[in-house]
Order: sequence, then structure tokens, then C-alpha cells
Amino acid sequence: MEKGPFSVEWLAQSSRGGAREMPGECRPEGSPDGSPLQTPPSVPAEWPREREAAERRSPGHEAGRSRTKFSAEQVQELERSFREQRYIGAGEKRRLAAVLNLSQSQIKTWFQNRRMKFKRQTQDAR
Repeated sequence: MEKGPFSVEWLAQSSRGGAREMPGECRPEGSPDGSPLQTPPSVPAEWPREREAAERRSPGHEAGRSRTKFSAEQVQELERSFREQRYIGAGEKRRLAAVLNLSQSQIKTWFQNRRMKFKRQTQDAR
């Protein structure tokens, strides 16, 4: 009996590299047996975590954006806005980005991270 895609057996087999292709799926070019292309050549095979991260990375993603170091003034303004409202709207995001000289994406990420920190703090307090 053929196991359907995403069944336990199919997933176990795919993690060992022997999964059958899904219906309607094309085999990648340059791979004689149709298996997915392996590790990008820029990452040595002896570094499994780095290799796995490189495999998950989207094609257009640059390797390693440096961490943003927020100034005290930026953090103060972000925290003030967070105290007023934990979820930031589009208008407030644009305003903060302009005032703090940050991208809207950085503002959005800061709020996501701050909500997670808030959640951990409230759970620890219980």
C-alpha cells in the first residue's frame, strides 16, 4: 500500500532522504535520482547546524544581518509606546520609524520581541 504524503511513514522516510515525490512535484534538475539538492557548497558538511540554517534560508536572504543595537533614546521611546499599546498599528509604526531613524521592519520586530519578553515576565511572576 502506498503511503500518502505527510503520513508518519512518508515523513520518516523523507527525513532519511528516501521520500517519494509528491503528486505533481517536479524533480530538480541536475540531480540524477531526483533527490533534493544537498548542502550549499559554501557551508562545510561538518557543521550541521550551519548547514541546516543555510538550507532553510530563502534564496534572496543575505547571510547574517548584524544585530541592531538600539540607543537608549530609541529604547525609551519604544518602551513608552509599548506601555501605551502592546500591538503597534501601521500609523504608529511609520511615525516611530521616522522619529527613531529605524525601518518599519525593525519596529515590528522590536514589538514582537518585547511581547515575548512581557509574556515570559508575566509567566515567571506566577
